Amino acid sequence: MLGAAQRMGGMTPAKACLLLSLPMVVLFWVGLESQGGFALGLEALVTPSFENVDELLLYYAWWPRLSIALLAGGGLGLAGVLMQQVLRNPLASPTTLGVASGANLALMTATLLAPGLLVVGREWVALSGGALAVGLVFLLSWRRGLAPVVVVLAGLVVNLYLGALSTALLLFNHEVLSGLLIWGAGSLAQNGWDGVASLAPRLAICGLAAWLLLRPLAVLELDDASAKSLGISLKHLRFAGLGLAVFITGSVVSVVGIIGFIGLAAPNIVRMAGARTLRARLLWSTLLGAVLLATTDLLLQRFSGMVATLIPTGAVTGALGAPLLMWLIPRLKLQGDRPPQASGVVITRHAAPHRLATGLLLALVAAMVVGHLVGQGANGWSIIAPTNWGVIEWRFPRVMAAAASGLMLAIAGTILQRLSANPMASPEVLGISGGCAIALILGIYLLPAPSNALLVAIGTLGALATLLVLVALNRKSGFVPERLLLSGVAISALFDAVRSVLLAGGDPRGQQVIAWLAGSTYYVDVGSALLVGSMAAGLALVSLPFTRWLDIMPLGTATARSLGIGLNRARLALLLLVALLTACATLVVGPLSFIGLLAPHMARLMGFARARQHLVGAALIGMLLMVLADWVGRQIMFPYEIPAGLVASLIGGAYFMWGLRRL
Repeated sequence: MLGAAQRMGGMTPAKACLLLSLPMVVLFWVGLESQGGFALGLEALVTPSFENVDELLLYYAWWPRLSIALLAGGGLGLAGVLMQQVLRNPLASPTTLGVASGANLALMTATLLAPGLLVVGREWVALSGGALAVGLVFLLSWRRGLAPVVVVLAGLVVNLYLGALSTALLLFNHEVLSGLLIWGAGSLAQNGWDGVASLAPRLAICGLAAWLLLRPLAVLELDDASAKSLGISLKHLRFAGLGLAVFITGSVVSVVGIIGFIGLAAPNIVRMAGARTLRARLLWSTLLGAVLLATTDLLLQRFSGMVATLIPTGAVTGALGAPLLMWLIPRLKLQGDRPPQASGVVITRHAAPHRLATGLLLALVAAMVVGHLVGQGANGWSIIAPTNWGVIEWRFPRVMAAAASGLMLAIAGTILQRLSANPMASPEVLGISGGCAIALILGIYLLPAPSNALLVAIGTLGALATLLVLVALNRKSGFVPERLLLSGVAISALFDAVRSVLLAGGDPRGQQVIAWLAGSTYYVDVGSALLVGSMAAGLALVSLPFTRWLDIMPLGTATARSLGIGLNRARLALLLLVALLTACATLVVGPLSFIGLLAPHMARLMGFARARQHLVGAALIGMLLMVLADWVGRQIMFPYEIPAGLVASLIGGAYFMWGLRRL
């Protein structure tokens, strides 16, 4: 938890709420003045004239929007306190635990497959999706005692996996779901009081329920043994607290979409301002959450006319929440450098790793032959001749790009797993893929017709900028693995916010961005494939001299230093190599693939124990998986395609959750 040292000097929760309310009051007054003045605004609220257009706009749009912002912000602040109390985790919130993304995916699925459910009640659809998401997070982290880092990592992988599923739905149903993009990004725009009438009574009931649970939930501040000695069923109490938080989140998401940042920020701000008891945190977090969201929305309304595209409020709050999360990370009390933990899986060294590598190489060659020569066409399945260049010219770049990206992600994942002594680490978790993706999306939108070479440069700069952020956040702690992974969570949150803003704007380039985010190799030509293949081979060769470090560093800090390794320098060099590998792969197959997790872990299970063997085995497995994913994606729904990165992420995400559950 946050220690007393981080308390804001001389500040109390009441003062913090009052201070942060001042911008809201100013923006409230300025907003009413721009609409005709305070008197007209008050008259429009109390006794609107249906013959005055200004009063109609105030009554049906401005006042409901302010009311829904206050209600949604207060509800998310309350849900954040409940989650943090139940899980004893200052990083728990509706967004970091996957509740909001689960609710959003459930609503998207219902829109496509069962729109009648939305008539029955959107909040119940959202509640079901959010409950399933948080239940999955709970299941993945239960065996580790709901440790803060494990819970946040489980929330991250659930978010990524649900994001991959959402991307798949968007890719094939962009026309139907385009309007849902705006709502899903957190739009507070209202055209009446229906949203307020729906949300207000539910939040009132939830607030009363939270107040009734106040004393039982306060017991969770004790350790489990002390709480059980009081005769309290912790399982039922946690279920009640989390169930209430999920219901609040589902209700908010069903009305306004995904709103990030508030459920994380409000509880931590009031805690740092001195709110120590659960009663105080529930009260002040609810008030502060309402103030923060209303202030953000009023500010956005004030300046939204300066940009040509629509900017949803929820995406803005998410962008603000990422820096807050980065600021909180160095102030968290985590376990420091610790020896590798047993994964629960017995790993034996293969007696003949060279023979095993040869078998994987032959399997890779066979997969590449199938990828080039076997496929479906207008007349069904066929095997083409190797001399049929008209077809080979189209298939070769895709197979080459898939293999090259699999090679780079596998090596990056191997380095990261051995560096952190954590078999569940991956480039996606580190945040390098997200940072690279942010830079590329901004380049596509802001630059007129950027070339492939320019996009490569932009993506590399984005990856390096992410690396600098990682170094700045973790240098003092000596690059402790847990803090590195939490930094990746923050960067991924920022990536989600940027993506939501750009895709909600309705720009025609959004479809291209969605396809790229899904990891399609469709746009790769022969020249680009050869370039990517050459870069992958070069970076793979560069990684080989680091194998001595990778053999020693998993043994722990003391052992590594006793053998003459400068840990900070070694970790920095390895992180730089991971950044370059991940950036180059992300340029080809997007940021969603889990190959960086899957290939190294499978290689270790097969018996590739030493670092050099591990790198080679993971590289072969990574190439094999991506080539097969690309081929399956092209054939399984022919003539439609599922991008290779999306196929790999769906498989890899399931494997990640299985592996995290076994830790």
